[in-house]
Amino acid sequence: MGSDLSLVYGAYILAAGSPGPSNLAIMSAAMEKGLGSAMAMAAGVVTISFAWGLIAVSGLAALLLRYGQAFTILKAMGGLYLLWLAVRAGRSAILATQGVSAIGVTGASKSSQFRRGALIHMGNPKAVLSWLSLMSLGMGPNPSTTHLAAAFGGCVLLGTLIFFGYAVLFSTALMAHGYARSRRWIEGALALTFAGAGLRLLLSR
Repeated sequence: MGSDLSLVYGAYILAAGSPGPSNLAIMSAAMEKGLGSAMAMAAGVVTISFAWGLIAVSGLAALLLRYGQAFTILKAMGGLYLLWLAVRAGRSAILATQGVSAIGVTGASKSSQFRRGALIHMGNPKAVLSWLSLMSLGMGPNPSTTHLAAAFGGCVLLGTLIFFGYAVLFSTALMAHGYARSRRWIEGALALTFAGAGLRLLLSR
C-alpha cells in the first residue's frame, strides 16, 4: 500500500506543480498585488481541486462522462473562459501601462480573487479526469475505502501546500521587482498558456 500511495503522490506533485493556468495566475497575482490576493486566489484553486477530487472519488466522474452533452458544455464554457483570460493577458502585455491585469488583480477584493481562482480551475473540467486517473493509479481493481481516503487526503494536502506555496514564494519583494521589470513577458506567457489550454478544451473530443 505504501508504494502505491507514493506513486499516487509523486504523480500528483508533478501534475499540480507543473506550470499551468492556475499556477501562473497565482504567481501573477502574488507578484503584482501581493500575498493577500495570491492567497485568496490559491484558496479558490484549492477549493475546486478538492471538489474535482471528491467527484472522482465518489464515482460521479463516470456519470459526467456517460452524459457526454453535459461534459461537452462544461468543456466549452471552460475553454471560452480561458480564451477570455488569454485576451486580457495579451492586452496587458501590449499596453504600456499597468492599468490592465490578465486576471483582474488590480483593485480586486480578496473575495473576487477567490472567485477568479475558482473559475480558472473550474475552467478545466478535464481536471476531474486527472483526479480519476490518480485515484486509479496503483490502486488495483478493488481499492479499500481506507486506501482511497489516504490517496485523496494526501493529494489534497499536497495541492494545498503547492498552490499556497506558490503564493508565498512569488509574493516576495524580489519577485515583485522582477514582475515590474518583466511584466510584458509574464503577461505574454499567461496569454499563451490560457489560449493553449482554452483551445485544447474546445477542440478536444
